[in-house]
Amino acid sequence: MITVFGSINLDIVMPVDTLPEPGETVLGHDYLMIPGGKGANQACATALAGSQTHMFGQVGDDGFATEALRLLDENGVDLSGVVHGEHPTGCATIWVDASGENEIVVASGANMQVNARDVPDSALTKDHYLLLQMEIDPKQNWALIERAHARGTKTMLSVAPAGIVPENILEKVDILLFNELEGQAVARNVGMDEPTPTRLPRAMSERYDLTCILTMGGAGALCCGPDGAWSVPALPISPVDSTGAGDAFAGTLAANLDQGRPIDEALRWAAVTSGITCRTKGSQNTIPSKDDVARELDQLPAIKKLA
Repeated sequence: MITVFGSINLDIVMPVDTLPEPGETVLGHDYLMIPGGKGANQACATALAGSQTHMFGQVGDDGFATEALRLLDENGVDLSGVVHGEHPTGCATIWVDASGENEIVVASGANMQVNARDVPDSALTKDHYLLLQMEIDPKQNWALIERAHARGTKTMLSVAPAGIVPENILEKVDILLFNELEGQAVARNVGMDEPTPTRLPRAMSERYDLTCILTMGGAGALCCGPDGAWSVPALPISPVDSTGAGDAFAGTLAANLDQGRPIDEALRWAAVTSGITCRTKGSQNTIPSKDDVARELDQLPAIKKLA
């Protein structure tokens, strides 16, 4: 069982030849309106990977809300925990250049009204994984992590976008995910002598007794935890749009752990899912099904166990 607590957005994706510099106007040819938000993306990924998923978040009482929830509903995510409030549905504008790199601006709207009190104890049991991200009020994340830890719920925090994570929260998280920039922000806040990015997962794992995963885009990922350490390659692809790839990785990882796979196998499924997501423009709409991922598992180079 997966409980996802986080953001729900409608993404407006604008393909451009090059990303604009400050003060520069860049013309594009078209745009896409796609369901998004890091919380919703992860919930969609866990559902597509085959896990029963319950989404907790908030949208507005507006036209964007229906579209923002559409793919979650189509993929069988339980939306009974989504509140329809007074603030507008969150919206993200995403610029994607010809190489697949992106820049994103998010208007949080209703996401900043998400409250940990809306998650009942029945969604925080020893049989659940709780997934959280950083697109809502962080105080609500911390309050829910405290409750989940006390009840024995396994927690996974994606530090995306980059933000500060209190040390007492790091001591209660089971799995921590970040990219290089996000990891540096976490390390600075806890006074850690900033190791090189590739050494940070081991340093975090040893200091806080958690599983720490560093995602590195086309260079793959590094994972260090109580069960060992692995170097995870990226799926060989020609990227079109990396939006949502990190969320797809996190959601698929959680779903495979939820289904009983060992972490090295779960990392393999997550890496392939993330790679497939980068082949198409968009975010939530690009996350592949479990069957689609299974067909490409043998295309991923071998995961290396580290000493």
